[in-house]
Parts: sequence; structure tokens; C-alpha cells
Amino acid sequence: MIAIVDYGRGNLGSVEKALARVGMEALVTEDPRVVEDAEAVVLPGDGAFHDAMASLERLALLAPLRRVLEGGRPFLGICLGYQLLFSESEEFGQGKGLDLIPGVVRRFPKGLKVPHMGWNRVHHAGDLAIFDGIPSGAYFYFVHSYYPELLDGTLGVATCTYGVSFPAAIGRGNLFATQFHPEKSQRWGLRLIENFAAFVKGQRG
Repeated sequence: MIAIVDYGRGNLGSVEKALARVGMEALVTEDPRVVEDAEAVVLPGDGAFHDAMASLERLALLAPLRRVLEGGRPFLGICLGYQLLFSESEEFGQGKGLDLIPGVVRRFPKGLKVPHMGWNRVHHAGDLAIFDGIPSGAYFYFVHSYYPELLDGTLGVATCTYGVSFPAAIGRGNLFATQFHPEKSQRWGLRLIENFAAFVKGQRG
């Protein structure tokens, strides 16, 4: 079973329906024990970085999430759920994230319309399992005002350009995360979720 973490942020129903469409049982939950015991975890989200970290702490979800991530279980972060993996964010002043990925979440430069909202191309080199069967340059749907700046060169990266080039998706081992919303990205978004589901099934061995 896949746990979809409910911390008061994100399109939880849309993510749950997308997983159901590709044949994966998923449960929206704020229960730390369910997250701890899940075979895989999806952390969606939108909104403010600091508020999200405060909600995760209030719901006692930070420790289970860290154990899931550090234990190598399949994980998919979406939008804010991707940004929370980084060391810190400059949103409304510096704030600490989960610090699983070295890097800083930064606001788009002045002069660019924010939020970055709509369809943009995502380019990849074919080295990310969740992009299997998805052509480089396929369109995905974005809604965000901040973007991650990576300090870790060991990650597989797919990129998008909106004024600046930024990592639109990352992968390493069983960890995957996307700045875009696959659950809102129609054909290729559903394929990405299907790839994640296949990855989870493959881990059952």
C-alpha cells in the first residue's frame, strides 16, 4: 500500500485517483504509524514551505518520513513535497527543510511572472526510471514561485527552463521527486505515475 501524506497541503484526491487508475492501492493519511508501515510514500503539497514543515512537525510526521527516506523505501515528492526534501528555503526568510538533499529553494528572479503556472517542457537524458517511455521535451503542468537549486551532482535530473534552468525532477535509488504536478499533467503525467507504481511493484520482488 502507498501512503499519501496528508498534512493539510496538496491535491490529495487527484493523486489518489491517479494511482488508482494505474492499479495501485493508496491511502490518504495523516497517521504517522501508517506512513511508517507503508511500502511506499507519496508526499504531495502546495503552499508555503515553513507552514508545511510546521504542519509535519505538529502531526508527528517528520520522524516517520525521515525513516522512510533514509530506509530506502520508494518515495515520490510532488511540488512542495519535492522542495521540502532540500536543506532550506529562502521563502519568507531562511527556513530548514528535511535536509535529505543538499540545496536551497530559491524564488524566481525579479522580472519573471510568478507563480510559474502552466505547461512547460521537461528535458531528461533517459536516466530516470520514472521517465521511462516519456520523450524528453514532453510537457508537464507547473504551479510554483520557488525552485530548487541543487548542490548534489550525484542525482539524476530532468530540467525545465523558466527564466532560469532548474531541476524539474530528480531521482536517486528509490527516491523520486517532481516540481511539476504529474496528477494534473494528463498523458505523460499518468505515465510517470504508472512508472512509479511499476517501480513500487518491482521492489516487492
